[in-house]
Amino acid sequence: MMREIRERSRSTMLFAATAAAAIAIPCCIALAEGEAAVEAAAPSATAAAATDSVFRTDRGPLAIAIVIVCGAVIGGIMLARSGRPLKIRRLAALDAVDEAIGRATEMGRSVLFVPGIQDMTDIQTVAGITILGRVAKTAAEYDAKLEVPTCRSIVMAAARDAVQAAHFEAGRPETYNEGNINYLTDEQFGYVAAVTGSMVRDKPAACFYMGAFYAESLLFAENGNSIGAIQIAGTAEPSQLPFFVAACDYTLIGEEFFAASAYLSGERDQLGSIKGQDFGKLLAVGAILIGCLLATVGAFAPEGAVAHAAETIKTTFGG
Repeated sequence: MMREIRERSRSTMLFAATAAAAIAIPCCIALAEGEAAVEAAAPSATAAAATDSVFRTDRGPLAIAIVIVCGAVIGGIMLARSGRPLKIRRLAALDAVDEAIGRATEMGRSVLFVPGIQDMTDIQTVAGITILGRVAKTAAEYDAKLEVPTCRSIVMAAARDAVQAAHFEAGRPETYNEGNINYLTDEQFGYVAAVTGSMVRDKPAACFYMGAFYAESLLFAENGNSIGAIQIAGTAEPSQLPFFVAACDYTLIGEEFFAASAYLSGERDQLGSIKGQDFGKLLAVGAILIGCLLATVGAFAPEGAVAHAAETIKTTFGG
């Protein structure tokens, strides 16, 4: 009996060893074939890597255009720093600032300034605070009460500094009251409820909305319209511009908002950069017009030189 058990166990071990060897042999063959394939492919990969370039030479004209625009911005800043006068188109909304604050002074009512609902990390809030300085200076000269409710504590601190500096610049530091610049809440519609409630109660004669706005834009504008206030708005949010345009008297649209901020600040670097950017926009518009003209003419002769030039412009500028 014991002899039979030993023979069976010996045959089982022999079968297992044979099976393992049968499995291992194809694996070794496949591994060897894979290594050979990798070794064979390595020279071609190296050759392909050697032909790659760090720069895309087909986009050379685009690089030249970028250098020209950057040079125009730097040149504009240098011209501004040298003291040369830079002419910037006057915006109608800026002309209305004095009118709105003067009307509030005559009526004996306050001026409301809402600097948006974002923090100082948003460039629109920074532009709004810059415009606030100009509004605060005019309000100080006219002895009008200016109220600035904010929804961020850092924005409140920045607004207080801007308004205080404006009062000093106007020569009336004693009229500055930091109690008129308050922090309400970070919650969006809680802030909206507080501001619109004060609008209904105090009925300001002039309302300024300068900064980043979202769903609350129409709520502010409709409430201001209902109390008969002169409203001047400015934002770079495309989805909210239609509401301000429909309900406000004046609106700074998109880049006008930032241009107004630079214009009112009077800083040479900002004014010079605007002139340089205008040159870049002029260059882009010229390229678009030339490309459209060439594409139109090339449509009638797809194999001609004009069609080839149109395709070159399209490819160069990322088409």
